[in-house]
Amino acid sequence: MPVKKRKLPDSEDHGQKCKITSFTRPQVRGVKPNSSERQFSGKKCLAWFHKYAGPDKVIGPEAMEKFCEDICVEPENIIMLVLAWHLEAAKMGYFTKDEWLGGMTILQCDCTERLKGKLDYLRSELNDAVAFKNIYRYAFDFARDTNQRSLDMDTATSMLALLLGRTWHLFPVFHQFLEQSKYKGLNKDQWYNVLEFSRTINTDLSNYDEDGAWPVLLDEFVEWQKTRSASRLPYITNKREGERKLTAETKPLT
Repeated sequence: MPVKKRKLPDSEDHGQKCKITSFTRPQVRGVKPNSSERQFSGKKCLAWFHKYAGPDKVIGPEAMEKFCEDICVEPENIIMLVLAWHLEAAKMGYFTKDEWLGGMTILQCDCTERLKGKLDYLRSELNDAVAFKNIYRYAFDFARDTNQRSLDMDTATSMLALLLGRTWHLFPVFHQFLEQSKYKGLNKDQWYNVLEFSRTINTDLSNYDEDGAWPVLLDEFVEWQKTRSASRLPYITNKREGERKLTAETKPLT
């Protein structure tokens, strides 16, 4: 989870002005403690929170780095985004006391060791199509600045790389398109549709419907990529013909 060091929010306003408007609350599956394990302790969980929280009762970016170090997870690891989704964290780089207690109670984690034991479970949720879609949608509001309706392009591309970079074969090309485009950011409709596009459209774009209800951004990407591919085709064809000619000329006589 990329950590943004922003001005620390007022602890009271943080809860009242939550910018996350629509995402499905995580449903924890298969993480109930065994009968041999001790029961979850809310008191211990609160003490665990105060180990990292400052006097304003918020875990901020610097404390977040220490927390990540303790659970052996890099701050930029996507697992931190999954955890933030479970905590329903409203702001990147920050966990409030209510977010911490609510999410950790559901996860039944009241100490570092218990959370480390749930990391494989959190990672497995990325392979669940429904859970991943909810995490992806949550990431938009989580990563954007509170006073902005869109994600700035640097943040958007970083989050897309985190979420889709390893699974969507067209992501490097799409990233290149965004870098040279006129767009300064992505709005929520564009963000949501990029995921749908990555899941349903073939790598060669052969099944893309230009008359479909796709955002103009994706229409322009498809046109840009097809134009780029068409301009490369003569070069590839000529190169292959040249290679065949050279092979024929150097083939030994029998």
